[in-house]
Amino acid sequence: MRALARRAGRLLTGLAILAFSPIAGLAALAGMAMLGVPPGVFAVTGLAVFASVLFLGLLLCVPRPSPAWGRWLRALVILSVEAAVVWQVAAATLHAPPDASAPLPAVAGQREWRLATGSELAYVRLAPKRVTRPDPVVFLHGGPGTADLAGDSAFLAGLAADGYTVYAYDQLGAGRSARLADPRGYGLPRDVADLEAVRQEIGARRLILIGHDSGARLAAAYLAEHPDQVAKAVLTSPAPLDRQEAASPSPLNPSEAPLNPPETASPLASEAASLLTLTRPPSPRLLAVYTLLRADPQAAHAFAGDREVEAAYGSGYAGLAQRAAPDGLRRSLTESAVPALIVKGAHDRRAWSAAADYRAALPRAELAYVAAGSYRGKPYLNVLRAFLAGRPVRTYDGADPPPGYLGPR
Repeated sequence: MRALARRAGRLLTGLAILAFSPIAGLAALAGMAMLGVPPGVFAVTGLAVFASVLFLGLLLCVPRPSPAWGRWLRALVILSVEAAVVWQVAAATLHAPPDASAPLPAVAGQREWRLATGSELAYVRLAPKRVTRPDPVVFLHGGPGTADLAGDSAFLAGLAADGYTVYAYDQLGAGRSARLADPRGYGLPRDVADLEAVRQEIGARRLILIGHDSGARLAAAYLAEHPDQVAKAVLTSPAPLDRQEAASPSPLNPSEAPLNPPETASPLASEAASLLTLTRPPSPRLLAVYTLLRADPQAAHAFAGDREVEAAYGSGYAGLAQRAAPDGLRRSLTESAVPALIVKGAHDRRAWSAAADYRAALPRAELAYVAAGSYRGKPYLNVLRAFLAGRPVRTYDGADPPPGYLGPR
């Protein structure tokens, strides 16, 4: 009985060590990466630690036979299993996808800004037949880092028909715009600086900002820093105003986050979900990238390029960057005299409380509730047109979400 208990104890210990082996390997990978060694060195070190811990776990799991020949057989079995596992993990970890660097094709009317900030941004300019509105419209996509220049510019043509000059652009590190060699350079301050450089580039005294998702937070940050340069602001499905958070990357992240998606739409990962919220178990390489992103973004970038990360997560290093709002943003917004409209939908993936925060912070903000349609749908376009033209917009004044609201609170 005592011998049976001993064997059971060894087996349980061995299984625990086997479960711990990937964690040990990833910890070694991250630790070596933080020392600044090349990717080949920290990758091999992580694999070596993983193999060592795996061997110990297998050693405890496989019972020791009494005959001498049985011990040799046991050793052979353990080494064979370990070699097969380590070989598969090494191949999956060190092998980059062959098409990871494929660039996106240009869209109709695409141009490029080379800004004073050093950013190179792809954009589309939609010119009306006759300019009747003096302030141009600039659209800020969401994600962060999830851009759809073709879809956004096609939708915004409806505003150009009203006499507005409209600009849609891919933010730095997203879509067809340039990437940074050091991913630590991404973030809200850089995006605000780029937007101000855009204003100067197009020669506008003031801008009309339409921000969707994290683009709404960018619009708010720009408004706080450059209040005299904003004529009006529309904040659609706004990301939380001042909570530091990472993106919610997923291969299913659509660039058009619906206000009211059909039931068959792919579910979006929650903003609080980890980077591993995928539709299938993550590969060893994705686990390595995830670990490196938390330890040293530069090392992650050296290990896996921009396109590979974008293909895996749905947004690249720009989307994975932390975007904490600057200190004093909420206080600065309370001093704003700019008319603002917050738009929420029935199936909005952003919390209702986030919109409530914007409405409380902005003195001249109103909230419009669109019960159906996406942010590219006709109901939303009608709300935009009315607000921008100064016509009355049906607003919602309640503190709690209206009946029929199915998004997070």
